[in-house]
Amino acid sequence: MTETQERAAGAKTRLVTGPGMLLVWLYGVMSVGAVSRSIYQIATEFDRAPLAYTLSAVAAVVYAFITYTLVRGGEKARRAALVCCAAELAGVLVVGTWTLVEPSAFPDATVWSDYGYGYVFIPVLLPLTGIWWLRRSKAA
Repeated sequence: MTETQERAAGAKTRLVTGPGMLLVWLYGVMSVGAVSRSIYQIATEFDRAPLAYTLSAVAAVVYAFITYTLVRGGEKARRAALVCCAAELAGVLVVGTWTLVEPSAFPDATVWSDYGYGYVFIPVLLPLTGIWWLRRSKAA
């Protein structure tokens, strides 16, 4: 079904109702935080911790894309957001574990370090909540 057909049928999945609105707000805040942090770190001290700062930039892109897809709505956007939330969760788990097992690899923290400890664990809770909401929104 094309986007035009979705609109015409009124079948565009609305993702920003109820908990979806909170997700958009949280992903938006995380986008701004991760983007500003990674731009500053890459511009001023990239040579100090290139892996950490690059991973923060990747997190920023993921957060921004998920925010966009949630606001956009529709079935394609819902599926894209679901895939991104799963990839985000995998990233948080891998990077979080990596920072605990080999802290010397990260002379400075990333957004996903220690499962998002520096961000009150929001980076590990957000994709779980997002996956739950996106799966629930399909059933609705």
